[in-house]
Amino acid sequence: MAKKQLRGIMSALSTPFDAQGKLNEQAFRDLIEGELAAGIHGLIPNGSTGEFPALTNDERKRVAEITVDQAKGRVPVAVQTGATSTALAIELSKHAASIGADAIMVVQPYYEPMSLDEVQGYFQEISDAADLPIMVYNIPSCTGMNLPVDFLAKLAREVKNVKYIKDSSGDLNQVQDLINNYGDILTAFNGWDTITFSGLALGSKGSVWGAANCMPKQCADLFNLCEAHKWDEAKALWDKMFPVQKFLVTEGYVASVKAGANMLGFNVGEPRKPFRPLSDAKKEELRGLLTAAGAIREAVTA
Repeated sequence: MAKKQLRGIMSALSTPFDAQGKLNEQAFRDLIEGELAAGIHGLIPNGSTGEFPALTNDERKRVAEITVDQAKGRVPVAVQTGATSTALAIELSKHAASIGADAIMVVQPYYEPMSLDEVQGYFQEISDAADLPIMVYNIPSCTGMNLPVDFLAKLAREVKNVKYIKDSSGDLNQVQDLINNYGDILTAFNGWDTITFSGLALGSKGSVWGAANCMPKQCADLFNLCEAHKWDEAKALWDKMFPVQKFLVTEGYVASVKAGANMLGFNVGEPRKPFRPLSDAKKEELRGLLTAAGAIREAVTA
């Protein structure tokens, strides 16, 4: 069966935990339903916003299973399966294929420095093992390595299943280079919150966006307005959203996203230790920004 093409706002799903720090499956299903009701175009479980390094391998598989099951084919699901070992990345990628995921998003190993040849070998082995479209997850702030644009193009040409790139470099020049010069072989998604509108204006096919957990309607509306070339309306909406994006990337991303999602009525709990929740003062600051952006007033609850 043909897999769905990835486009629009792909939500980097938060992983809800209960008061004991265990995976809260019902809250996760409620979060997915709320985001879909708000118009989100796709789902990415086990990403950075989903705290995948803090999850066990079994938890990562369960999170992926719940996402595919709850989505019920309404939107594409791309499971993040990257790991610090090729063996584990292959295991998780095969699992994603077995449960009916539409694609996988794969971050390269993020502890030991790697050569470009090693990075290509990693993606090649994953592609050979799991026949799913691959979104390369380039996040140099975490991997310590910004994958060059010409290397990404080489991956797309030489590794069968590499079809997408989530570029979280925060570099608009890089995003534009990907779109303008390699758009025929690689579909570029922006992954850096504060340049989302700029990326869409440049022609990005969408964004992988953790902010969709705490302002899903606004995120979906922004893409839809840009796609319809309603640039004045899109810019006016973005101007309201931008202070939230700046807060998220400044104050601790996972903690901020979870605080915002909780304010909207999604019971996602707190980050797993060693990370800590926002202070009460910061929560109130975020509440004010979300209110000004229209997110809390228009909250979508399952």
